[in-house]
Amino acid sequence: MFFDFWWLAYVGLGLFAGFMAGLLGIGGGAVMVPLLAMIFAGQQFPPEQMLHLALGTSMATIIFTAISSLRTHHQHGAVMWDTLRSFTPGVLVGTVLGTQLAARISTQGLALFFACFISCVALQMALNFKPKPHRELPGPAGLGLAGGVIGALSSLVAIGGGSLTVPYLAWCNVPVRNAIGTSAALGLPIAFFGTLGYIWNGWGEAGLPAWSVGYVYLPALLWVMAGSVVAAPVGARLAHRMPVATLKRIFAGVLVLLAAKMLHGVM
Repeated sequence: MFFDFWWLAYVGLGLFAGFMAGLLGIGGGAVMVPLLAMIFAGQQFPPEQMLHLALGTSMATIIFTAISSLRTHHQHGAVMWDTLRSFTPGVLVGTVLGTQLAARISTQGLALFFACFISCVALQMALNFKPKPHRELPGPAGLGLAGGVIGALSSLVAIGGGSLTVPYLAWCNVPVRNAIGTSAALGLPIAFFGTLGYIWNGWGEAGLPAWSVGYVYLPALLWVMAGSVVAAPVGARLAHRMPVATLKRIFAGVLVLLAAKMLHGVM
């Protein structure tokens, strides 16, 4: 399982997802979940567990992608640590609740929710919604509440938080590069506790493929992680060289394509 033909697909997926995670601060999961689901379908995994495995495995890989991406963004001074500390308590609570909910939703329901969620985020970015000039980040209580919502939704669709955190921080007039860097840092606690949740909720589930730990498939985790850790710093460095408008267009375009793929899968 660890050294069959499929490892090439996993490494390629890791390189692509890691690069996009570093470039856009999205944790890689928004890219990884639909593509992992395609690979798992090719391996003829049980259809009723396929998307749950893709979500859990994607969440586990985000731990390593987030660490790699975070280091690069920190070196550029793009991580707002005070904001991150206020976000984190709510994120932890929301993440645990989100994984509990995901385990109780069907594959079709998860796919439809994922596609609709990603489409809304992409639309907001594509329209380049401008916040009011005086809008600022809320206090610690407001950030904790926002973190709870971000953690719950992020663990539900295994996106690492960036698809919500980046637009939310931009809406509060945070510069986009700081939003991306802070989002990359926030992806670490979301991924860690989300992974524990998917392991717990999938533990002992009948019919899972060999080498699964709960809803985390270890061969995919190993090879995707190897590719993503290499590519994430490259994307993060590029993010600090590209125009802001270009970053937003890329972000929206990637999300639209992924939403279309997920909708196609449930039609």
